[in-house]
Amino acid sequence: MNDTTTADQGSAGEGWEWAYVEIMGHRSHWGRTREEERFGTKMLRVDVPRVTKKPGPEGGEPVAEINWSTHYYGGASIFSFSLTDEATVMRRNTPYEAPHRLTYLEPRRGDPDSIDEDSDLEDQS
Repeated sequence: MNDTTTADQGSAGEGWEWAYVEIMGHRSHWGRTREEERFGTKMLRVDVPRVTKKPGPEGGEPVAEINWSTHYYGGASIFSFSLTDEATVMRRNTPYEAPHRLTYLEPRRGDPDSIDEDSDLEDQS
């Protein structure tokens, strides 16, 4: 089962634990977890944050927006369960952001830090 919501679905004080969960079938999730009863059996609920950065007001600092995706798994399908912290979970679920483009500045003639190809040729003759 997979639900997506933008509202905060609880805090760590309500039985939530931050964890990395590996599931049989080659799936893994970084998120907050807790045990819930569904369909007459105990299941693991994993809420996975999807962190996106939106431009701030009037070109200011970007604002992080968190959308949550919920997954339920039965106990037999859990391969590994490792506790972690909130900062690690948020960092692992933030999409890759490419570095800003670098600008190449051509060296100016007469600049002592630049290489002057003409002067190197004259010294060798």
